[in-house]
Amino acid sequence: MASAAVVAPTNPTPSAFHPHANIHAHHTLPARPTPISSGDFDTSHPIEVRKYLRTYGLTPPSVEGFEAQTQRCLALLELKKTPIEKYQYLTSLRATNVDLFYRLLAGNIKEITPLIYTPTVGEACQRWSEIYTQPEGLYLSFSDKGKLASVIQNWPRNVEITVITDGSRILGLGDLGINGMGIPVGKLALYTACAGIRPDATLPLMLDLGTGNKALREDPLYLGSRREKVTPDEEREFLDELMAALTERWPGIVIQYEDFKNPFPSLERYRDTYTMFNDDIQGTGAVILAGFINAVKTSGIPAKDQRAVFLGAGSAGVGVAKQIVQFFINEGLTEDQARRCFWLVDSKGLVTNDRGDRLAEHKVYFSRDDNDGKQLTNLLDIVNDVKPTILMGLSTIGGAFDAQILTRMAELNDHPIVFPLSNPSSKSECTFEEAVKYTNGRALFASGSPFPSLEFEGKTLTPGQGNNMYVFPGIGLGAILSKAVNVTQDMIYASAEALSTALNEQEVAAGWLYPDIRRIREVSVIVTRGVIRAAQLNEVDRELALRHMGDEELDEYIRERMYDPFNEKKIVEEEIEGLMSHLSNGRASHL
Repeated sequence: MASAAVVAPTNPTPSAFHPHANIHAHHTLPARPTPISSGDFDTSHPIEVRKYLRTYGLTPPSVEGFEAQTQRCLALLELKKTPIEKYQYLTSLRATNVDLFYRLLAGNIKEITPLIYTPTVGEACQRWSEIYTQPEGLYLSFSDKGKLASVIQNWPRNVEITVITDGSRILGLGDLGINGMGIPVGKLALYTACAGIRPDATLPLMLDLGTGNKALREDPLYLGSRREKVTPDEEREFLDELMAALTERWPGIVIQYEDFKNPFPSLERYRDTYTMFNDDIQGTGAVILAGFINAVKTSGIPAKDQRAVFLGAGSAGVGVAKQIVQFFINEGLTEDQARRCFWLVDSKGLVTNDRGDRLAEHKVYFSRDDNDGKQLTNLLDIVNDVKPTILMGLSTIGGAFDAQILTRMAELNDHPIVFPLSNPSSKSECTFEEAVKYTNGRALFASGSPFPSLEFEGKTLTPGQGNNMYVFPGIGLGAILSKAVNVTQDMIYASAEALSTALNEQEVAAGWLYPDIRRIREVSVIVTRGVIRAAQLNEVDRELALRHMGDEELDEYIRERMYDPFNEKKIVEEEIEGLMSHLSNGRASHL
C-alpha cells in the first residue's frame, strides 16, 4: 500500500548475543527523515489523494487517466534510438513512478521485457559503471566481512525475496564484477511484473568479491573494489555470514542465487538450510523441461527413444539435463536408462570416461563409456554418430548450429527438437530463421533469447522462448505464500510440470511450446499453485491453511495477494475513506 512514510524494519537489531552485536553503534544515531514512495507522485491520483499523501502541488494539477500516461511513456520510449537508451529511460521511470512503470510493463510485456532484461541487460551490465546514475539495490563488499548484519540494517524496508549475484558469470559475457548488478535489478522487476511480488518487498543484492577481469580493475570508471577475485574458501565464509544475516533480519526471506561462475557449491551447501534456489541451474532446467515436455508430445517419439546432444556442459547445461532425466524417469525409464539418453559436448568434444583429461565433477554423471575409444571433437561428427532427436545449446557459441548441422537434424527427424538456449541473442547457437530455413519449417524450436515471428510457406511461425521468467516468479511466489522452509527439487519440477499444462487451446493448436508471454500473470498463478502443492507434499510449508483449499480457491488466494499496479490508486482511496469514516464515527460518538 502506498503511504507517506516507510515502515520501520520489523527486526532492526540482532540479539545481544549475536557475534557481531558490537558493530551496530552507528544505528543509535537520530533517524533521518524517510522519503515518500515514488508511486505517491503518480499523476493519476485524485486531488484528495494527493493532499493525503502530502504531494499536492508537487505534481502538475491535471488528474490523468492510465491511458494518457501510457501514451506519453510509449512516445518517450519511441524517441530513444538505441536499446540501452530505452533501458535507461525505463530505469528512471521505475525510480520516479513505480506503479506507472509496472502498468506500462503489464500492458506491453512482450515488447518491454527485452528492454529491461535479456538481451538489453547484457549491454547494461557491461556498461553499468559508465551509465550509473542512482542506487537500485544493496552492495556488500568483501571488506564488509564480519559486519554484514550491520550493513544489511541500512536497507529500509521489509524484504520477501532477494536475488544475489557476485557478477562472476553474467549471461554469456563473463566476469563483470559489480557491473552485474543489472541482473538482480532486472530479475526482481520480472518477479513483480510476472508474479505480483510487491516491488518494495524485493532486494537486488550485489556481492563485491573482487573480479578476475583485469580491464575492469584498471577502468577509472569502475565502481567496484579493485582487487582480485577472492578464493573459494573466502567466498564460502562470506556467504555463510551473509545467509545467516539475511535470515536473521528477514526470517521468511526467499533467496535466489544468480550468475555465479560455479553455482553448485552454494546450492549444495544452503538448499537444505535456507529457503533458496539457483535460477541458472534449477530455473533454467525447469523452463526448458516444460518446453521439452511439450516438444516430446508433438514429436511423437516416446521418451525411451529420445537422444539428446547438449552443446555446453557447464552448470546450466548439466542442470537442464538433470531436470530432463527426472522427466524420463517419470515416463517409466530407470535412472540409468534416462541418464544414457544424453551426450554432452564441451570445448574439448564429447564428454567421455577415457578422454584423457580430468572431468569437472558435475560432468561425470553424463560422461559416456560406450564410445569405443572414439574421441569426437567436431559437433557435426557427433551428430552423425549419435543421430540425435534433440539438439540443445548452452555453449554461448553464436552460430554453432550451422546450416550443415541443422540440415542433418532435419534428415534424421521429421520434427527435430532444436533448442539454442544461450543468451544474449548474439551468443545463440542459431536463429529462428536459420532453424526454419534449414529444417524446412519442421523444427520444434525454443531459444533463450527472443526472436521475431516469420512467414514460411504461407504460415506465420512463432518461435518458443525458453525464458526463465515463465517459472522463477512462480517459484518465488509459491515459496513466499506457502512460507516454505526450503525450496525442494520437487517444487522446482512442479513448476515445469505446471508450466507445460498452462497453454490454452489456441496455443496448443498452433503448435506452441510455451504460452503467450502476454498471459504471464495467469501462467504464474498456475506455476505458483504447482509449487505450493509440491511444498505441501514435501511438508516444508508453514502456511498450513492452504492445504485445505481446492485448486480454484487456492488460485483466487494467489491472485488476491499479487501486487496490481492498476489497483494501487484504489487502495489509497479506500484507505482515505476508511480514515474519514473512522473520524466521522469518532465525532459522532462524542455528540
